[in-house]
Amino acid sequence: MNSRLLSVLLLLLLGVLGPWGQGQDPPGPLEDLPEEPPGEKVPKEEGVLVLNGSTLNRALQEHPALLVEFYAPWCGHCQALAPEYSKAATLLAAESAPVTLAKVDGPAELELMKEFGVTEYPTLKFFRDGNHTHSEEYTGPREAESIAEWLRRRVGPSATHLKDEESTQELIDAQDVVVIGFFQDLQDEDVATFLALARDALDMTFGLTDQPQLFQKFGLTKDTVVLFKKFDEGRADFPVDEEIGLDLGNLSRFLVTHSMQLVTEFNQKTSPKIYAARILNHLLLFVNQTMAPHRLLLASFREAAPPFRGQVLFVVVDVAVNNDHVLQYFGLKAEEAPTMRLINIETTRKYAPTDGGPISSASVAAFCHSVFSGEVKPYLLSQEVPPDWDQRPVKILVSKNFEQVAFDETKNVFVKFYAPWCSHCKEMAPAWQALAEKYRDHEDIVIAELDATANELEAFAVHGFPTLKYFPAGPGRKVIEYKSARDLETFSKFLDTGGELPVEESTEKPETPFLEPPANSTLGPKEEL
Repeated sequence: MNSRLLSVLLLLLLGVLGPWGQGQDPPGPLEDLPEEPPGEKVPKEEGVLVLNGSTLNRALQEHPALLVEFYAPWCGHCQALAPEYSKAATLLAAESAPVTLAKVDGPAELELMKEFGVTEYPTLKFFRDGNHTHSEEYTGPREAESIAEWLRRRVGPSATHLKDEESTQELIDAQDVVVIGFFQDLQDEDVATFLALARDALDMTFGLTDQPQLFQKFGLTKDTVVLFKKFDEGRADFPVDEEIGLDLGNLSRFLVTHSMQLVTEFNQKTSPKIYAARILNHLLLFVNQTMAPHRLLLASFREAAPPFRGQVLFVVVDVAVNNDHVLQYFGLKAEEAPTMRLINIETTRKYAPTDGGPISSASVAAFCHSVFSGEVKPYLLSQEVPPDWDQRPVKILVSKNFEQVAFDETKNVFVKFYAPWCSHCKEMAPAWQALAEKYRDHEDIVIAELDATANELEAFAVHGFPTLKYFPAGPGRKVIEYKSARDLETFSKFLDTGGELPVEESTEKPETPFLEPPANSTLGPKEEL
């Protein structure tokens, strides 16, 4: 008996040839056995893998570094992210970076949503080495270069290892802001803290060194993180505490504070850094930069700033460009410039100068000190009560009639707090109008709205738009915040059940007003499932 036949007989006896052991004949020579069917080919759209429940596991195995976006086709935030996400994939592919971008249609793959704990769109998760259970959520900016840089710092070094003066000076000269960690021992745990921060501080360039000649060149005798910048004082040092080591939170605050110019002009590019600065007091100078006398004030404003670094963020708002929503937030008109306002973003209290004198470095400093000493009291925005405030289905509330209407013990009052520029508010306006029409004959139900950019309340502050609050009839000044779907049917269910929230439904997060730090100040809004 030849060896080939013997092999077949042994396999038959052991039953490893499947149905053959059930009395069926083998299908011919061994070399003709059917191969395992090939796996499903994973499609790509503009450089991004399109995954589903049957291909995600294989993608995790095949790609050691995988960023997956869980999205919904109907989600506006996902639609805005899509071109930037594809561009990031193209950038990384051109560099042959060892990282892959993918996406999953969440509503079509509910089991995956449950498996990975996805509760809102878009959600981006970064997976390493096929590990399902320890992914890292991406919370960086939603633009291509930031996504690509975030990934580069995870699959490569987050800081350049500097070994000589030439390479160090080249790094410092290459960017406006460069952070270098000077550590005598690169194996110290403080280095790990420094590199962890460098992975996420995408708007700064990082280096590190242990070279004694570099310590000497920059006048250092102990471990220090140095921020080099091409503006203001040019350099800021953060010595490492010899007892407690390098504190991540303190270092992060130091870098954010000192990487900003003493005076920052408010615009779309700088607003995320203004929100992230963690400085509670913001002093705003409103000027029209098309006018020479206004531009001359900038020097005095800047001159007053240095003593307040870390305590007050100095911001210039140009009323000649599209900053209308900022003006509205402070109750100002463009023609009132030049003027100043100070806001504490934790309490949202606003302050205005009381002397009405010219703006100079001395008057700027005096205004700040008078606010901190309590000499200047905060002001509340308020409009006059419209004569026809209650003549339409949706009642118009302002600061001056809010208490009387909302806390009327004989009425159930449902109030929309909105901003005229808020896109979410505009989208829900037809449903709110329809709700008022539907309940206009119910004497105990009032549907109302209040422009929260022009009217502020002592009872509470409004932190996002739209905010919906229900004030049920009866004593006790009870308030229920509505956080469910913004459509006529759900609103009606809510009213008909006396303020019971439908727990199975949800909605997108509200837009935040000017200088109110967003819940996710980098990645931005998401839509919940």
